Amino acid sequence: MAFTDMLLELLTSFGVTFNIFIVTLIFSLPLGLIVAVGRMSKNKFISIPVSIYISIMRGTPLMLQLICVYFGPYYLFRISPGTNYRMMAIYIAFAINYAAYFGEIFRSGIQSMPRGQYEAAQILGYTKLQTFMRIILPQVIKRILPSVSNEVITLVKDTSFAFTLSVMDMFTMAKALAAGQTSVVPLFAAGVFYYIFNFIVAKIFDIFENKLNYYRF
Repeated sequence: MAFTDMLLELLTSFGVTFNIFIVTLIFSLPLGLIVAVGRMSKNKFISIPVSIYISIMRGTPLMLQLICVYFGPYYLFRISPGTNYRMMAIYIAFAINYAAYFGEIFRSGIQSMPRGQYEAAQILGYTKLQTFMRIILPQVIKRILPSVSNEVITLVKDTSFAFTLSVMDMFTMAKALAAGQTSVVPLFAAGVFYYIFNFIVAKIFDIFENKLNYYRF
Protein backbone atom coordinates (compact mmCIF):
# COMPACT_ATOMS: atom_id res chain seq x y z
CA MET A 1 0.00 0.00 0.00
CA ALA A 2 1.29 3.43 -0.98
CA PHE A 3 2.00 5.93 1.76
CA THR A 4 -0.70 8.30 0.47
CA ASP A 5 -3.26 5.46 0.48
CA MET A 6 -2.33 4.66 4.07
CA LEU A 7 -2.78 8.30 5.10
CA LEU A 8 -6.16 8.35 3.36
CA GLU A 9 -7.26 5.25 5.29
CA LEU A 10 -6.17 6.84 8.57
CA LEU A 11 -7.86 10.12 7.71
CA THR A 12 -11.10 8.30 6.92
CA SER A 13 -11.03 6.41 10.22
CA PHE A 14 -10.20 9.66 12.01
CA GLY A 15 -13.82 10.62 11.38
CA VAL A 16 -14.90 7.94 13.88
CA THR A 17 -12.36 9.21 16.41
CA PHE A 18 -13.59 12.78 15.95
CA ASN A 19 -17.24 11.73 16.36
CA ILE A 20 -16.48 9.98 19.66
CA PHE A 21 -14.60 13.06 20.85
CA ILE A 22 -17.35 15.55 19.94
CA VAL A 23 -20.29 13.49 21.21
CA THR A 24 -18.50 12.82 24.49
CA LEU A 25 -17.88 16.53 25.06
CA ILE A 26 -21.44 17.53 24.13
CA PHE A 27 -22.94 15.21 26.72
CA SER A 28 -20.27 14.88 29.42
CA LEU A 29 -19.71 18.60 30.09
CA PRO A 30 -23.33 19.50 30.98
CA LEU A 31 -23.76 16.14 32.70
CA GLY A 32 -20.60 16.88 34.68
CA LEU A 33 -22.15 20.12 35.94
CA ILE A 34 -25.24 18.19 37.05
CA VAL A 35 -22.99 15.65 38.77
CA ALA A 36 -21.15 18.45 40.58
CA VAL A 37 -24.42 19.93 41.85
CA GLY A 38 -25.58 16.48 42.96
CA ARG A 39 -22.29 15.82 44.71
CA MET A 40 -22.59 19.09 46.66
CA SER A 41 -26.25 18.55 47.55
CA LYS A 42 -27.07 18.58 51.25
CA ASN A 43 -29.60 15.82 50.59
CA LYS A 44 -27.76 12.55 51.32
CA PHE A 45 -30.17 10.61 49.12
CA ILE A 46 -28.69 12.58 46.22
CA SER A 47 -25.09 13.21 47.26
CA ILE A 48 -24.30 9.62 48.36
CA PRO A 49 -25.44 7.89 45.12
CA VAL A 50 -23.62 10.55 43.09
CA SER A 51 -20.46 10.02 45.17
CA ILE A 52 -20.70 6.25 44.57
CA TYR A 53 -21.16 6.84 40.84
CA ILE A 54 -18.07 9.08 40.74
CA SER A 55 -16.06 6.53 42.70
CA ILE A 56 -16.99 3.72 40.31
CA MET A 57 -16.33 5.74 37.16
CA ARG A 58 -12.95 6.96 38.40
CA GLY A 59 -11.95 3.71 40.07
CA THR A 60 -12.55 1.24 37.23
CA PRO A 61 -10.95 1.08 33.76
CA LEU A 62 -12.75 2.76 30.88
CA MET A 63 -12.28 -0.43 28.89
CA LEU A 64 -14.29 -2.37 31.48
CA GLN A 65 -17.00 0.27 31.45
CA LEU A 66 -17.25 -0.03 27.65
CA ILE A 67 -17.73 -3.77 27.97
CA CYS A 68 -20.34 -3.39 30.71
CA VAL A 69 -22.36 -0.82 28.76
CA TYR A 70 -22.28 -2.95 25.61
CA PHE A 71 -23.08 -6.33 27.17
CA GLY A 72 -25.18 -4.97 30.03
CA PRO A 73 -28.53 -5.12 28.17
CA TYR A 74 -27.98 -8.81 27.44
CA TYR A 75 -27.09 -9.85 30.99
CA LEU A 76 -29.75 -7.66 32.59
CA PHE A 77 -32.64 -7.95 30.14
CA ARG A 78 -31.56 -10.73 27.74
CA ILE A 79 -31.50 -8.23 24.88
CA SER A 80 -28.80 -9.12 22.37
CA PRO A 81 -26.68 -6.05 21.48
CA GLY A 82 -26.65 -5.51 17.73
CA THR A 83 -23.86 -4.14 15.59
CA ASN A 84 -25.57 -0.74 15.45
CA TYR A 85 -25.41 -0.54 19.25
CA ARG A 86 -21.61 -0.53 19.29
CA MET A 87 -21.24 3.18 18.61
CA MET A 88 -24.09 4.02 20.98
CA ALA A 89 -22.42 1.99 23.73
CA ILE A 90 -19.17 3.86 23.13
CA TYR A 91 -20.93 7.23 23.32
CA ILE A 92 -22.71 6.25 26.55
CA ALA A 93 -19.63 4.79 28.24
CA PHE A 94 -17.40 7.74 27.34
CA ALA A 95 -20.03 10.31 28.37
CA ILE A 96 -20.73 8.84 31.81
CA ASN A 97 -17.02 8.23 32.42
CA TYR A 98 -15.90 11.75 31.60
CA ALA A 99 -18.93 13.31 33.31
CA ALA A 100 -17.55 11.95 36.60
CA TYR A 101 -14.18 13.62 36.04
CA PHE A 102 -15.69 16.88 34.81
CA GLY A 103 -18.09 16.79 37.76
CA GLU A 104 -15.23 16.80 40.24
CA ILE A 105 -13.51 19.59 38.33
CA PHE A 106 -16.68 21.68 38.37
CA ARG A 107 -17.17 20.95 42.07
CA SER A 108 -13.66 22.09 42.97
CA GLY A 109 -14.16 25.30 40.98
CA ILE A 110 -17.55 26.08 42.52
CA GLN A 111 -16.39 25.40 46.08
CA SER A 112 -13.33 27.61 45.59
CA MET A 113 -15.50 30.69 45.09
CA PRO A 114 -15.58 33.10 48.08
CA ARG A 115 -18.79 33.00 50.08
CA GLY A 116 -18.90 36.80 50.01
CA GLN A 117 -19.82 36.80 46.33
CA TYR A 118 -23.00 34.86 47.05
CA GLU A 119 -23.87 37.23 49.90
CA ALA A 120 -23.20 40.32 47.79
CA ALA A 121 -25.40 38.98 44.98
CA GLN A 122 -28.18 38.28 47.49
CA ILE A 123 -28.00 41.85 48.76
CA LEU A 124 -28.26 43.11 45.16
CA GLY A 125 -31.46 41.13 44.70
CA TYR A 126 -30.15 38.28 42.55
CA THR A 127 -31.87 34.92 42.81
CA LYS A 128 -29.73 31.83 43.45
CA LEU A 129 -29.99 30.83 39.79
CA GLN A 130 -29.07 34.31 38.56
CA THR A 131 -26.14 34.43 40.98
CA PHE A 132 -24.82 31.12 39.75
CA MET A 133 -25.32 31.71 36.01
CA ARG A 134 -24.23 35.37 35.83
CA ILE A 135 -21.61 35.70 38.56
CA ILE A 136 -20.29 32.35 39.76
CA LEU A 137 -20.26 30.15 36.63
CA PRO A 138 -18.19 32.51 34.40
CA GLN A 139 -15.51 32.74 37.09
CA VAL A 140 -15.64 28.98 37.70
CA ILE A 141 -15.08 28.33 33.99
CA LYS A 142 -12.02 30.58 34.08
CA ARG A 143 -10.61 28.74 37.09
CA ILE A 144 -11.22 25.21 35.84
CA LEU A 145 -10.30 25.74 32.19
CA PRO A 146 -6.72 24.39 32.55
CA SER A 147 -8.00 21.24 34.28
CA VAL A 148 -10.76 20.79 31.72
CA SER A 149 -8.26 21.18 28.87
CA ASN A 150 -6.10 18.42 30.38
CA GLU A 151 -9.11 16.09 30.52
CA VAL A 152 -10.11 16.96 26.96
CA ILE A 153 -6.60 16.20 25.70
CA THR A 154 -6.76 12.88 27.55
CA LEU A 155 -10.11 12.22 25.88
CA VAL A 156 -8.50 12.57 22.45
CA LYS A 157 -6.11 9.75 23.32
CA ASP A 158 -8.74 7.67 25.13
CA THR A 159 -10.83 7.45 21.96
CA SER A 160 -8.45 4.66 20.97
CA PHE A 161 -10.30 2.43 23.47
CA ALA A 162 -13.02 2.11 20.83
CA PHE A 163 -11.15 -0.98 19.64
CA THR A 164 -12.56 -2.75 22.72
CA LEU A 165 -15.90 -3.02 20.90
CA SER A 166 -14.32 -3.64 17.48
CA VAL A 167 -15.06 -0.14 16.21
CA MET A 168 -12.67 0.96 13.49
CA ASP A 169 -11.35 4.22 14.89
CA MET A 170 -8.04 5.67 13.76
CA PHE A 171 -5.88 3.71 16.20
CA THR A 172 -7.61 0.42 15.34
CA MET A 173 -7.09 1.16 11.64
CA ALA A 174 -3.43 1.95 12.29
CA LYS A 175 -2.97 -1.38 14.07
CA ALA A 176 -4.66 -3.23 11.21
CA LEU A 177 -2.49 -1.49 8.62
CA ALA A 178 0.64 -2.09 10.68
CA ALA A 179 -0.18 -5.81 10.94
CA GLY A 180 -0.97 -6.08 7.23
CA GLN A 181 2.20 -4.26 6.17
CA THR A 182 4.39 -5.64 8.98
CA SER A 183 5.49 -2.06 9.56
CA VAL A 184 5.22 0.45 12.40
CA VAL A 185 4.85 3.36 9.97
CA PRO A 186 1.01 3.41 10.23
CA LEU A 187 1.27 3.59 14.03
CA PHE A 188 3.72 6.48 13.87
CA ALA A 189 1.49 8.21 11.32
CA ALA A 190 -1.50 7.78 13.65
CA GLY A 191 0.61 9.25 16.45
CA VAL A 192 1.23 12.33 14.32
CA PHE A 193 -2.51 12.66 13.68
CA TYR A 194 -3.21 12.46 17.43
CA TYR A 195 -0.51 15.02 18.16
CA ILE A 196 -1.83 17.49 15.58
CA PHE A 197 -5.38 17.09 16.87
CA ASN A 198 -4.25 17.60 20.48
CA PHE A 199 -2.20 20.63 19.42
CA ILE A 200 -5.29 22.19 17.83
CA VAL A 201 -7.40 21.42 20.91
CA ALA A 202 -4.78 22.99 23.19
CA LYS A 203 -4.66 26.12 21.04
CA ILE A 204 -8.46 26.44 21.13
CA PHE A 205 -8.37 26.31 24.93
CA ASP A 206 -5.60 28.93 24.93
CA ILE A 207 -7.92 31.21 22.95
CA PHE A 208 -10.72 30.66 25.47
CA GLU A 209 -8.36 31.39 28.36
CA ASN A 210 -7.23 34.63 26.74
CA LYS A 211 -10.84 35.70 26.19
CA LEU A 212 -11.57 35.13 29.87
CA ASN A 213 -8.57 37.08 31.09
CA TYR A 214 -10.82 39.87 32.34
CA TYR A 215 -11.58 37.54 35.28
CA ARG A 216 -8.46 38.18 37.37
CA PHE A 217 -7.80 36.41 40.63
